[in-house]
Amino acid sequence: MENIQNLPIDIQTSKLLDWLLDRRHCNLKWQSTVKTIREKINAAIQDMPENEEIKQLLSGSYIHYFHCLRIVELLRGTEASSKNIFGRYSSQRMKDWQEIVSLYETDNVYLAEVASLLCRNVSYEGPALRKQLAKAKQLQQEMSRREVECQNSATNLREKYYAACKQYGITGENVARELQALVKDLPAVLEEIGKDTGEIEEQIQLYAAFTNFVCEWSEPVLPMLTFVQKRGNTTFYEWRTRNVPTVVERPRVEEAGPEAETEDTIDWGDFGKGTNAADVSVITVEDGVDWGISLEPSCGETNEGAIDWGDNEAAPLEIEVVDGGTDCPEGVARGQDALTLLENSESRSQYIDELMELEVFLMQRISEMAEEGDVVSMSQFQLAPSVIQGQTQKHVQNMLSVVQDLIGRLTSLRMQHLFMIQASPRYVERVTEVLRQKLKQADILVLKSQSMVERRQEALEEQARLEPRVDLLTGCTRELQQLIEADISKRYHNRPVNLMGVNI
Repeated sequence: MENIQNLPIDIQTSKLLDWLLDRRHCNLKWQSTVKTIREKINAAIQDMPENEEIKQLLSGSYIHYFHCLRIVELLRGTEASSKNIFGRYSSQRMKDWQEIVSLYETDNVYLAEVASLLCRNVSYEGPALRKQLAKAKQLQQEMSRREVECQNSATNLREKYYAACKQYGITGENVARELQALVKDLPAVLEEIGKDTGEIEEQIQLYAAFTNFVCEWSEPVLPMLTFVQKRGNTTFYEWRTRNVPTVVERPRVEEAGPEAETEDTIDWGDFGKGTNAADVSVITVEDGVDWGISLEPSCGETNEGAIDWGDNEAAPLEIEVVDGGTDCPEGVARGQDALTLLENSESRSQYIDELMELEVFLMQRISEMAEEGDVVSMSQFQLAPSVIQGQTQKHVQNMLSVVQDLIGRLTSLRMQHLFMIQASPRYVERVTEVLRQKLKQADILVLKSQSMVERRQEALEEQARLEPRVDLLTGCTRELQQLIEADISKRYHNRPVNLMGVNI
């Protein structure tokens, strides 16, 4: 008997209410009785004495049987004056709460209610609060992570912005103005490159001698490099005509002028109409027939001559061409002709191509000189000019370094941007917009980072609001657990009772 008395009664909390109903400790219709009790409690709390402990009990979210017992104990002190000689209280407050306690004890309704309340706390209220609390903590971590990501991305975008500005050679304070200011320094840079081209005379002579010796090439090689090496970075007009212009009219970079009409443009508007004799070329036949065919002048040269069709009986045709003149006077460099050789895209491309051609030749020559130890190579260059035989591998390497330096200075990323700016004023707008977008995206990320901070603060406040509720619910649940265990233990001769699975 003693062994049975010491055996604990283990009850799963989720099955507690079913356990009580199965053992007839409570009635199946306990909920209807609880509804009546709740109505009486709501009416009774409207008239309560001034007592701090009573206020604290009534401030709870749910008033159950054990709260009512404590309220009755407190009312015995506050309502002691209403007690008559028979030990009964004439106070309506005491009568109301005693009636509530009596209804609770009928069929052990209170036990079913607190068991239901305990199950609800363990199965629903507790997990819901824990889920909200975990979500608030997770949101804080997520916002902190995204805040760092936004800050890092904004920093990277700003670094890319300043790196791009550094490539352009500007500070980034005012992109458009600084880019336009760079073009003003471009002529001086190109002039310096033109002067340094004079140092590659030996390389050009070596290449010319080598091509003449090996390929028997008698025509001039590297014409553009030779011209720049001798005359410097002159105008395209001087390269084209070999004459120094008397007047140079450079095009305006700020304004994108209309496209000039090319010589190949055909205007059919006056075809077949009468024109002045000074503006046309007339085809005249000896029999006196004028066919009225007029041609627009296409060049400034005058060509005269007779066409013999090989038929002795046919009359010869005589073609007369009248010089209509040109728009550009002699000695005036205008438009593209006014640009220097390194500013003009056509001549600059030829200049770079010839530099690369010279570079490849020198690289190949260095490779060959490293392998010219055999008899065949020595006999092959016995008849070569002295300019070829007198070269050493180290000296050719130095010549190659000079050529590569010129190529690098002219084809660097900064120079490419400068040429684009000079060729198209709208390029400045495009570059400015691209760089501005980087800063704009960085600013957007900074704003997002600030919003992440605000949301993290809100999650922190939510956590601070939920933690006291979790602690309060945990305390109430532990208290209910102890009260229920003690009540059930009394019903089974004080055997130990354990409610399993009570975890908040």
